[in-house]
Amino acid sequence: MKKIMATLCLLAGLFSNISAQNIPQKLEELMSAYAQNREFNGTVLIAKGGRILLEKGYGYQNLEKKLNNTSATLYPIASITKTFTATLILKLAELKQLSLQDKLSKYYPDFPKGDSITIENLLTHTSGIFNYTEDNNFMHNESGKPASEQKILSLFKNKPLDFSPGKGWNYSNSGFSVLGYIIEKVTKMSYYSAIRKYLFTPVTMYNSGFDFVGLPIDKKAIGYYSDSGKDYNKQGPLEDSSVVFAAGAIYSSVGDLYKWHQALQNNLIISKNMMDKAYTPFMKNYGYGWIIDSLYHKRIVSHSGGLPGYRSNFARIVEDDVCIILLNNTEIPGLGMITNNLLAVLYNQPYKLPTQKKSISLDKKILERYVGTYEVTKQPLKIEFKIEDNRLVAYPFRGPRSILAATDESHFFDIEQEQIEISFEKDETGNYNKLILDFSGNKRTGIRVQ
Repeated sequence: MKKIMATLCLLAGLFSNISAQNIPQKLEELMSAYAQNREFNGTVLIAKGGRILLEKGYGYQNLEKKLNNTSATLYPIASITKTFTATLILKLAELKQLSLQDKLSKYYPDFPKGDSITIENLLTHTSGIFNYTEDNNFMHNESGKPASEQKILSLFKNKPLDFSPGKGWNYSNSGFSVLGYIIEKVTKMSYYSAIRKYLFTPVTMYNSGFDFVGLPIDKKAIGYYSDSGKDYNKQGPLEDSSVVFAAGAIYSSVGDLYKWHQALQNNLIISKNMMDKAYTPFMKNYGYGWIIDSLYHKRIVSHSGGLPGYRSNFARIVEDDVCIILLNNTEIPGLGMITNNLLAVLYNQPYKLPTQKKSISLDKKILERYVGTYEVTKQPLKIEFKIEDNRLVAYPFRGPRSILAATDESHFFDIEQEQIEISFEKDETGNYNKLILDFSGNKRTGIRVQ
């Protein structure tokens, strides 16, 4: 009996080891499938327990010159910048150079209602300050030009607050820009110099910076967008670093961002107590510069980013030293879904390889069955469906439109992100008043509300 038990234990250990060895292969298989399906075009780094399991570039960093993305390619990381801005604010708080309860009026005495807005409110998107990137006229016409502090402040300073400070939540790039200006006032140096001194240099992030526009063409990824479908071949406009500033100005590589992960894991910048506070949801699912979620009973701290022609995602499971970095130079919308499938591989959970779907054309009378607004449970999410150019188009409230393609009379998929599937069902009245929204196996039910 003892011999049998020993043999079983040996076999169990062997199979476990084989499974662990297969993980890098499965990660590569999954990312290659996304790349072949034109759902990823960029560079990925995946690590667990201090071991890099996959670090590779996919697709072109420069379509015109046929230069491939590599592990060294530089990308603007957009709103992942917020993790750096927030960490430096927390560092300055630990150095007693500021307090999270400082009022905005301490730094801007004439800021309307500045005596009721705290630094903590700015960090957690609970200040109520208008998000200046929603000023379409400015973003379309002036975001590529250098902008002064005065210019940026003028975009939101005198606008009414969205809500009383601390009483609501609304993602605000304005709040993080103000944090960048506060960093300048406290440190007596530029935001860029302060980030280099306190963060980049100690972490040896020598391939990160701010002037993405000025980088040599062979080092950086050109950002591409598409008018429809997955034909990403048009260059997106570059936004000036002084415009996106402390909310989104940093460029980096997957290697440097992995160093950032390691520094945070080892509490090299700020204390563990402060990091734990940063990872605690303050309101909604946002902490101090981090989005907090869970999957497979594991806490995920992350941040995503988006600029014209670029998408990025930086996700970490602190307890297991897991880090997933996706830097993409096309406006592919599904990096969060890719991240979840990569985590499924790491934690031996079910996942599906992306496949190209075949679509059919439907008569307009069939499409008219589904026109209307549906409310999806457990989100909450409302989606309006319209017909445009004889195609069904989905308009999520507070989200970008999605063109849908049909696989039969009642089943559709997003042509840009094929793993998002929508099927319509009849209710007890015989009308198509129900839908099933399927995010790569994660299903939600929706009901027509108008």
